[in-house]
Amino acid sequence: MGRVNDPHTPPPSAPAAHRATGGTEDAGLDDPLAAFAALRTEAGRALLDEVRDVEPAQELAAATRLRREHPAPLVSAALGQARLRRRAAAKFGAKDAGRMFFTPDGVEQSTRASVATHRAESFRSLGVRTLADLCCGIGGDAIALARAGISVLAVDRSPLTCAVARANAEALGLADLIEVREADVTDVDTSAYDAVFVDPARRSSKRGRIFDPESYSPPLSWAVQAARKAPRAALKIAPGIPHEAIPAGTEAEWISDGGDVKEAVLWFGTDAPASHRATLLPQDVSLWSSLDAMLPDPEVRPVGRYLYEPDGAVIRAHLVAEVAARVGGGLIDETIAYVTSDALHATPYAVAYEITDRLPFGVKKLKALLREREVGILTVKKRGSAVEPEELRRKVKPQGKNSATVFLTRVAGAPTMLIGHPAP
Repeated sequence: MGRVNDPHTPPPSAPAAHRATGGTEDAGLDDPLAAFAALRTEAGRALLDEVRDVEPAQELAAATRLRREHPAPLVSAALGQARLRRRAAAKFGAKDAGRMFFTPDGVEQSTRASVATHRAESFRSLGVRTLADLCCGIGGDAIALARAGISVLAVDRSPLTCAVARANAEALGLADLIEVREADVTDVDTSAYDAVFVDPARRSSKRGRIFDPESYSPPLSWAVQAARKAPRAALKIAPGIPHEAIPAGTEAEWISDGGDVKEAVLWFGTDAPASHRATLLPQDVSLWSSLDAMLPDPEVRPVGRYLYEPDGAVIRAHLVAEVAARVGGGLIDETIAYVTSDALHATPYAVAYEITDRLPFGVKKLKALLREREVGILTVKKRGSAVEPEELRRKVKPQGKNSATVFLTRVAGAPTMLIGHPAP
């Protein structure tokens, strides 16, 4: 879950005196590591409790008041940590987030707890009892692994990130199962462990999101080599990775949570054939196919009574044809991942809509139809269209007591609007 390990950039270092402070003295608290150490003192924890419920609009007044009794850098660190904990609640749950510590990058880049738990259970089911978590970040994956009963070596190069990971293991009562080590992951011997998990950095402070797998830190090629050396391994990658960049012989898994694609993982040493898998959380269901048995692209058909919108993980895994086969459907266009069928089939891998109208694209036509139907609640979805949903919504100005969904897409190559509602 670490995204800060960079073997090519020297890690930030704090003066030794700052690292050892741990108190609330003003001197040295401008250093992030010293400020974090101060937050973990008795006074720092008391301050964190005091600012726990301070809302963003109240921060200025709270800071002014608290700086009369506490060093300004410590007050800023406490308010910042409270802000990060509120953000982290969406990923870790309010209970855990309220006890954990975070960095801005850690909140942004950490694995969602539901996804980390799913992966930890996968490792446990493979018989893994010890694991090296390379590029561990603030410890989200290590926490899930430890809760699954797996002993974890969590490695990251950043001193601050390691301090946060260590604090999180202690805060959640998992310190006996998580050893945090500050090191370059390329220097760590993992031969004594049952499995390896590698989560390379896919963002850069200068360039933002990184799309070239060889520009990951460490590069994908190194991560693959490290994974192949282990009896069992998983390698986290960007969901949009080109399929041709996926190493041969791996099981590739795309994971969505609540309909949003969160990540992709390459599995090594599972004894499964080379395959693609789409896993949907929180249902915890998977659609799977070996590479040599994947179905050909579905045929294009006229729009039927029902439109199926496959889950994003299904689309990323190139398993739309498997969904089409399950619902007896075909594509509305050879380049669009919408499936159409005249029959309604229950499937967790796609959301079904009943289509009531099909129109060539045109704002005036849509506005007139919505006025006639008294549609005031309009959901706009698009695939294969350059029109922005919010722009369309402003132009048609929906008003009325009814609701509808409009799909901006292409049907057999032609810009089209499909109007309907979720199927019962």
